[in-house]
Amino acid sequence: MKLSEPKYAQYALCKEMLETVDVIRNFKTKDLTKAIDSLKETKKLFMSGEGSSRIFPAKHTINLIQKNGFGITAYTEGSRQAAELKLKEFTLFGASNSGKTKEVISLFKNKEAAGKFALIAHENTPLGAISDDEFVLNCGKEEAVAATKSVIEQALFYHQLVKSFLGANCTYTMEELADKSKEVLEMEIDPELIASIAKADVIYFAGRNVGVAEEAALKTNEITRKKSGYLEGTYAVHGIEEVMSENEVVIVVDPYKEEEEKFKEVLVDGVGMKVIAISDHDTMFPTIKIPSLSCHDAYLQLQACWNVLVEVGIACGVDLDHPTRARKVGNEFIG
Repeated sequence: MKLSEPKYAQYALCKEMLETVDVIRNFKTKDLTKAIDSLKETKKLFMSGEGSSRIFPAKHTINLIQKNGFGITAYTEGSRQAAELKLKEFTLFGASNSGKTKEVISLFKNKEAAGKFALIAHENTPLGAISDDEFVLNCGKEEAVAATKSVIEQALFYHQLVKSFLGANCTYTMEELADKSKEVLEMEIDPELIASIAKADVIYFAGRNVGVAEEAALKTNEITRKKSGYLEGTYAVHGIEEVMSENEVVIVVDPYKEEEEKFKEVLVDGVGMKVIAISDHDTMFPTIKIPSLSCHDAYLQLQACWNVLVEVGIACGVDLDHPTRARKVGNEFIG
């Protein structure tokens, strides 16, 4: 995906994906003191939001905290479900690019929390107005319906928040992450793999519950207009194979080495479907190989998924920027 080629340059989506490189390179936040003080008091973080503003940013952050034993209890749910929970002892973050997402605003208005903080892409929003503090992204406006560069910056924000809580700093890898992101976004993908995905009736994404595969499944709908599904962990070989067909495809993000043979046995040999991997190393499946960067692999994996989906969308002849029914703000607060 290179903007020097007209087939990509005509789409805001491709431009915004590639702008992610500079979003990463120039990443910074305003003073986090108020949020850090709240988090030090509670040691409990709850990240809410809807769709792309929650899936990868929040789930990646939870995985980061759990894998490293950072001493924070972290959860995420959509705002309507979060409204049913007791959050009084939590530092609550609500992510909404527009700052107008109805469900998030309702949560902030009606739920008691130790601290309420808005992660938004614009100033002077309804969500920001009812928060203890607001943090405005630097990525700029997105014209395409599918959120991309904002998703990465939201995840980087939470990453920085957690590191700042620990008295550390995660910006030392930003230059390297930006360079590797450019490599991933601009890499050429085997046209035969793209053709096999483009002709599939359903595109499944399988992988860890860290937001990457799940977010890619959502982006599949918005970008390619194809049906998709997220298969957490090894769910792909625990029953769903009964209704899968050879006209479908599974893209496995960073597959578990010890489960590759089972995926082949059940899905390739059993169903007759194609399995493709996105990984930093060779697998027993056709593999889209990407670079690795400690603690930041998920960012690169997600961007590799974007690259794949753009190629599939173009191969399917769809307008990447203008889906028929999907909206930029899913459920907008009016008031």
